[in-house]
Amino acid sequence: MHRRPHIVLAAITTSACALTLAVPVAQADKPAPGNDTARAWVFLPNPVQTTGDQTLTDQKDSASAVPRGAYYPVTLTRLDGSGYLAGDWANIRGTTGDRAYETDGTYFYRRDDKRFEQVMGYFWITEAQRYLQHLGFGSELRPVNDESQDLRINQYGIDNSYSWDKHDVIRLGKGGVDDAEDGEVIVHEYGHAVHDAQGFETSTVESGAIGEAFGDYLAVTVGDWVMAKHGVPSRAPLGCVADWDAVSYTRTEPHCLRRIDTDRHYPEDVVGQVHADGMIWSRALFDIREGLGAYDADRVIINAQFSFPAGASFPDAAEVTVATAEEMYGGVEAAVVRQAFEDRGIL
Repeated sequence: MHRRPHIVLAAITTSACALTLAVPVAQADKPAPGNDTARAWVFLPNPVQTTGDQTLTDQKDSASAVPRGAYYPVTLTRLDGSGYLAGDWANIRGTTGDRAYETDGTYFYRRDDKRFEQVMGYFWITEAQRYLQHLGFGSELRPVNDESQDLRINQYGIDNSYSWDKHDVIRLGKGGVDDAEDGEVIVHEYGHAVHDAQGFETSTVESGAIGEAFGDYLAVTVGDWVMAKHGVPSRAPLGCVADWDAVSYTRTEPHCLRRIDTDRHYPEDVVGQVHADGMIWSRALFDIREGLGAYDADRVIINAQFSFPAGASFPDAAEVTVATAEEMYGGVEAAVVRQAFEDRGIL
């Protein structure tokens, strides 16, 4: 997900408030409490965005490295009642350290406790699927990855993450800021799982770039939706992806893994690298969002992906997206979509 390509092997309802952080006592036995909701602390989506403090650093997972006000109380939903972080849309299957387990319906951990990252993984994958459901996928539109997505936290021992379609699992890595501490990194990887569920094959550099771009775009649009839902202000540029994760390997401010609001243009800015080239496609998606609004844009963008040809080029996928906008909404909206791709030189 980070500096390397997506790997296909075989080739938060609450309001912001001050918190008093205390770690619950672990239970000695493992009864199933039966709770389908629970309370927890998470980053929304990361402490750089909510504090605006670009000087934050990892400090070896230190609790004191992040201010208490950067943790937000949320409700975990769709749990299976086992006491573990497993439910309809997310399932923490493996982790370094103990699996999070609570019987009292509270998962209150700070970042020096590895269980915090498990909570982040469960929360952000569930919220990403809730967003897809909010758009109508699974009701009016075809479902997209409407299943319990398996996650393994920190078992990939380098600072990188990936979604593996063959085993239907997302693995989140560690090193610097551990990947599961940044909600946008988690949702980016879920974007790859969405593409896998839609049958989109990223067998070429341009189709791989579309995959990376969509992961970045989905991270931004889901993060923005979740923050608005919880009344949490953003104090960093919307187009900056994974601000917290990026503090470990970028020097310029704002810290961004990548951006979806650059002025890169096709084909002269193509360099043959999926992450760099993806910033051309993600800017087009971002402009579609600006032109249609997030709800309509994201319905078009995601619905179009069902029809992308295997190994699609940028122009191939753009034409499908324009046609999808025409079919779903009409000529005016399709013209907005076409203009976004023309502005990038794709059409």
